[in-house]
Amino acid sequence: MTVLVRLDPDLRWLLAPRFRAAGERPLGHDPDATVAHLVQAAGVPLTEVGRVRVDGEPVPLSARTRSGAVLEVDPVPRPQPAAAGGFLLDVGLGTLARRLRLLGLDAAWSNDADDANLAARAAAEDRVLLTQDRGLLMRRSVPGALVRGSRPDDQLADVLDRFAPSLAPLTRCTACGAPLEPVPKAEVADRLPPGTRRTFDDFSRCPVCGRVYWHGAHARRIEELVERATRQVGG
Repeated sequence: MTVLVRLDPDLRWLLAPRFRAAGERPLGHDPDATVAHLVQAAGVPLTEVGRVRVDGEPVPLSARTRSGAVLEVDPVPRPQPAAAGGFLLDVGLGTLARRLRLLGLDAAWSNDADDANLAARAAAEDRVLLTQDRGLLMRRSVPGALVRGSRPDDQLADVLDRFAPSLAPLTRCTACGAPLEPVPKAEVADRLPPGTRRTFDDFSRCPVCGRVYWHGAHARRIEELVERATRQVGG
């Protein structure tokens, strides 16, 4: 007595290796198990799930199945709306957080937040929890997304593809995420390296952590990142 969980090709990487080639996984039938339980038992967090069908018929996640049924799972449609409060990233995604902030997105991050704190903050601040820990998404009933990619460039591309957010590059502090404010050169001159003081005139400052920004030596690399991101979201 089994139920066959069949995943869309876009989700098959979440299956255990021995099931990936076929793209489906048999599970023991439990008359009390909902579709949601079966999908997660196959290794797929519900945050990644779009339409589901049992024997070809669309069903809600609360539905139950019969023995011998085939459960088909589609990925969540893209792009999807982001939560009003912005993003919250788990401890392993610090570089991604800085890149999202560079693009002007509200991306909260801490290097010591545990799972309970992440879940509570995401719910309290209406943020999308970005993580590569599928177990966290399965345990917590908070809006979230499983970030794909091992490199920050790939992770950023995945988040932009999934949410297509409106960008405002170079308007946030990459260190703490607060919106930057223009500041007269005279107010920060004593904090600038001599070469910067001679060469640049336009500066911004973070009102929270005090960090000062200018169009400096890394501008070309930053401009390339911004250009790729803007092109990807259609801006």
